Amino acid sequence: MRIFAGKDEVLAAVGETLGTSDWVEVTQRMVDQFAEATGDHQWIHVDPERAKRESPFGGPIAHGYLTLSLLPLLGSQIFGFDNAKLGINYGSNKVRFPSPVPVGAKVRSTAVLADANEVAGGALQLVVQHTVEIEGGSKPALIAEAVSRVVF
Repeated sequence: MRIFAGKDEVLAAVGETLGTSDWVEVTQRMVDQFAEATGDHQWIHVDPERAKRESPFGGPIAHGYLTLSLLPLLGSQIFGFDNAKLGINYGSNKVRFPSPVPVGAKVRSTAVLADANEVAGGALQLVVQHTVEIEGGSKPALIAEAVSRVVF
């Protein structure tokens, strides 16, 4: 776990791999709850029996945006900040889903601090590239740059 004490430490770490999270299992319950929260009830996600019969993936898969929404959980296992007054999500860049995540699979993220700079108001804007892999998979499930702002 990489803990940054202040702006200077963050700025000095640009380009570094910050670490890799633990494996997290993507369950059918998570998929169903995400479907409820977003209104995306496509059968390929929420109907395991039909997905086993008709899906090219052999069963239900997680929503791509569910995988993206796991970045705060996975990222919190990789890095954090001492003495931060505030941290917010600011957006995402270059989001891609190269491979679907089958329900029951485990995923983890490796994070690289791609960029960091001061912005108006004294906040530090970070761009962290996450590569989310599937245990035993040959291609990543997600490659995305998460943009956040931190005030120390």
